[in-house]
Amino acid sequence: MRLIGLILLLGIQLFAVDATLEIVKNTNKIPYIVVERLDSENADFGAKVLKMLVADLKVSGHFQVYDGGVSKAQTITYKDYADKKIDLLAQIKVSKSSNAITGTILLYDINRSKLAYTKEYTENDLKRFPFIAHNMTIDVNSYIQAPSIQWMQRLVVLSQYTTSGSSEILIADYTLTYQKVVVRGGLNIFPKWADSKQESIYYTKYLDVPTIVKHNLVSGQIERLVSSEGVAIVSDVSKNGENLILSLSPTALSDLYIYNTKSTNMRRLTNYSGIDVDGKFVNDEKEIIFVSDRLGYPNIFMMRIDGGGTEQVVLHGRNNSAVTSNGKYAVYTSRETNNEFGSNTFNLYLISLAPGSNYIRRLTASGKNQMPKYSHDGGTIMYLKHYKAQSALGIIRIDYNTNYFFPLTRMKIQAFDW
Repeated sequence: MRLIGLILLLGIQLFAVDATLEIVKNTNKIPYIVVERLDSENADFGAKVLKMLVADLKVSGHFQVYDGGVSKAQTITYKDYADKKIDLLAQIKVSKSSNAITGTILLYDINRSKLAYTKEYTENDLKRFPFIAHNMTIDVNSYIQAPSIQWMQRLVVLSQYTTSGSSEILIADYTLTYQKVVVRGGLNIFPKWADSKQESIYYTKYLDVPTIVKHNLVSGQIERLVSSEGVAIVSDVSKNGENLILSLSPTALSDLYIYNTKSTNMRRLTNYSGIDVDGKFVNDEKEIIFVSDRLGYPNIFMMRIDGGGTEQVVLHGRNNSAVTSNGKYAVYTSRETNNEFGSNTFNLYLISLAPGSNYIRRLTASGKNQMPKYSHDGGTIMYLKHYKAQSALGIIRIDYNTNYFFPLTRMKIQAFDW
């Protein structure tokens, strides 16, 4: 029962149906790029890569993008494109052999009237075709020397409910177009990347009691770490992968612990009669930010790793049930309504963790916006959005004030990490 109560506290279960794309705002003067598909043998995968490439370029926030469809042109007439105020032309072609897929991009710099580069990308699994587009986008972005979007290469690890009492863990690209199940059988929840290379994951498996295990996705090796009667969750992993923030409830409701993976030593960080969960490293890993009900409702607090100086961080809202941080800023959920019998609105807010700062910015405006997760580079937020009869995985590009939504079809996501 305590595990169920904690899941409700974290507010992490959504229902999956279709949603749509929304670009909220873009006021920057940015390059105009046209993407075309060269007539090739594999029109099906060519069309899929083209669609994904167009979407990626939009999500980057660094381009105005136009889908040019299929082109049969043998030569490039630069003046025709220049007259239309086009800066870049990307032409792609896609081929497959057995289960491998290869994409080629030719990027033309219209302003310089030259072919900027040609590059091939190969994936040995047809289902990984989204990464052809993601890597093309990263390289086009690098050509214009825009801020890095390497996060598009990273995998998302997520757990989804399958049947009553069962869930599986998948890895996916950031759009959830590519998906691969890596853990099946039983209740497998709260996945977390164990290392920056994304070779291993932590997750909670219900054995006799909830147990944290480490699963090496390369070798298949599985190692048991810690068990706890009520709750056992890896809430955060240090940058070097050596220290974990754990949410455990060995005797009562959950508290936070720091666990060293090399020595296997564990030290208790909080000692509260209620619920302390969802701890995240902040401020060069000298402090943690976490969710606690010590005010009688979920709110966000911060404390030093040495166990002192606990303080309330958020003074807005009366149900702040999840938090993520890039170390200097934090994004949290806040319930905006108090409907006892109907649907409530949960929005995301961004705050600075600098001492004395009162900076706050609302990131969403409607619906239930939950489970925010920072990208590896700390510039993008991934979250789950539920609005009316629609659910989606959302991407917020913080510096560009843009949102992009990827529909969730027949998925009940329990938790995810990026």
